[in-house]
Amino acid sequence: MQSSLGISITDKLIRYAKVNKNNDTYSVESYGIKFYSNLNETIGQIISETDSKNVPICSEVSNENYYYFNIFNLTNKSYAEKAINTEFESYCIENHLNRSIYEGKYIYTKSLDNEDQSRIVYIYDNQTDIAEKNVFFDGYKLETLVPMATSLPNLINAEKNKNSMIINIEEKTTVTTIIDQSIYSVNVIEEGMREILDKINEKENSYSKSYDVCKNTTIYTMETDYSSAEGNEYLKYIVPTLYKISEEVQKLKDQYKKIDNIYITGMGSVINNIDLYFKEYFKDSKVEILKPYFLEGQTNINIKDYIEVNSAIALAMQGLGRGIKSLNFLAKDWKENLKTLLTSDVSTLKANRKNGSSKPKKKIHFNTDMSGKFDKVEMILLRNIISAISIIIIYSIASTVLTSQINKKISEANDVEDYTSQQLSLVSSDDSKILSRAADYRTYATNLENSASTMELRRSRKNQITTLLNKLVYNIPDEVMLTEINNTEKTSDDGTVQHITIHAQSTRYEQLAYFKAKLKNTNILYDIVSTEGQKEGDTVKITIEGDLRLY
Repeated sequence: MQSSLGISITDKLIRYAKVNKNNDTYSVESYGIKFYSNLNETIGQIISETDSKNVPICSEVSNENYYYFNIFNLTNKSYAEKAINTEFESYCIENHLNRSIYEGKYIYTKSLDNEDQSRIVYIYDNQTDIAEKNVFFDGYKLETLVPMATSLPNLINAEKNKNSMIINIEEKTTVTTIIDQSIYSVNVIEEGMREILDKINEKENSYSKSYDVCKNTTIYTMETDYSSAEGNEYLKYIVPTLYKISEEVQKLKDQYKKIDNIYITGMGSVINNIDLYFKEYFKDSKVEILKPYFLEGQTNINIKDYIEVNSAIALAMQGLGRGIKSLNFLAKDWKENLKTLLTSDVSTLKANRKNGSSKPKKKIHFNTDMSGKFDKVEMILLRNIISAISIIIIYSIASTVLTSQINKKISEANDVEDYTSQQLSLVSSDDSKILSRAADYRTYATNLENSASTMELRRSRKNQITTLLNKLVYNIPDEVMLTEINNTEKTSDDGTVQHITIHAQSTRYEQLAYFKAKLKNTNILYDIVSTEGQKEGDTVKITIEGDLRLY
């Protein structure tokens, strides 16, 4: 049975999970979360508590970047790799980046736009950041370092011909899009739990308490009666951030024909009913909290505790061989291993240590006298010399063959160059035709821009009413009752706006006046006007009108 320890590190929180693998079956042996002030000390505690001193460890890179481009389909893997590296080097030159300080990995998948091309998701991180992460695990078996966004798909069984999105709400939010069982893109949204926890921490003065507040907070949907929402005073920090995230995810989702499943994970998944909140925005997709697929059907566990450490479970599964193995930023190829071997010190041999003491190092003395029998060291050296000569001979033959092949390829390249020149002359002859159609294309572009502007306006208005109702809940006085809210459109000099009419009543004039003042102060509506209070028995009724602001 294989084991792996996954450790996910954020600014002040560590999540960990030790996962076992037996054939193709996974199980979680131990897991948990820890808040830390000393990272090295806390990592040591986790490794000790989980008995993972000799267990392979998998963690995530922290500051990776993503670059996307297409290349033509190439059957030769070596040519494809050269084309990818050349493209990234060009990208570094264009963006004034020092290519030598970056470590890069990539995902090779199909392009949705052109069947003759492949899409490359190039992931790169600063080598210094990778080295610093490695230092935290000094003395332990850190063997895998991968991007978190590409590890989370380990937790699901992606179905063929179905598309999914994984929304990972951490300090920042990442959205991993999976098209037909392959990772197609990773997008980073700046809004996330850091913004929420920082605001709550200003009052609680404790990061762990702020995290517990989120775990004990229930977010309400439009159908919920807000009058009973006691103990959720921090919703005013949570809801706006989730709204921004949902808006950004919607923009990403609109880029694809269909997204069948949307999974919610990360620190944000501890907020109660967060899946129901997102379900209201993405009604044409199945929205759910991400659960490790191998835990389905198990009734003797608290699934919510496992969800809290999803990131660590996904990393541990990566360490056990699931997912894309080539994304390991700690992996060395055979060239690097050979370089290490050739630069190692072979001038001395360490004597065997006995009884806790060590004998002096024994130096190897070279004897050029070829008479007599060879001793053991001389036999080893002779074999090494013969091997080296054999390698040189093989290398020379291979170099000759390779040179011949290169010359052949150069000749072919010259032929291609001649053909290309002929085609360029044909292209020049077509240039005038292309220029004659430029005006048409500009017209088409203008029409597309106008259509995009109209779609963006509609999208921005999509959730205005939900936001209005949320804000009304927080600002309505206890003694004021809303009997009717109407929404109409009206046209003004600034364009079409949403005009809101609110019918309110109370037993006290001053409560209605107070409510109207709060509406003005909180900028929920603008151009607010109201009727004079009309008293019917003990009840005073007024009508408030105003235009809805865009958010």
